[in-house]
Amino acid sequence: QVQLVESGGGLVQAGGSLRLSCAASGRGFSLYAVGWFRQAPGKEREIVAAINWNGSGTYYADSVAGRFTISRDNAKNTVHLQMNSLKPEDTAVYYCAASHYSDYSSVVKQRGMDYWGKGTLVTVSS
Repeated sequence: QVQLVESGGGLVQAGGSLRLSCAASGRGFSLYAVGWFRQAPGKEREIVAAINWNGSGTYYADSVAGRFTISRDNAKNTVHLQMNSLKPEDTAVYYCAASHYSDYSSVVKQRGMDYWGKGTLVTVSS
């Protein structure tokens, strides 16, 4: 069983940066693909970024490509999302989630997404 806890959210002005962290406890996390999702008020949840179990491959939604970077440190059981050049439309609750498959495609397709955090709120003011 894996538990995920997000941190690093907050209020930031447009153009600013934030770094989200996802800390995992439990066995197996280092073998799982991980993704960041977000849900804005009144909107459906959407994928933001995903990463392979060993960091060898990544995926970004078109809306964040070039501004966000996903990374992981398996020795510390953490995954980060560096968010730069933030825009008001990035405002959302951000969730970390892990698939029990190792490739990021499983996250993109939301297959085997057994583990979810409770989310952290990011608010970008204009």
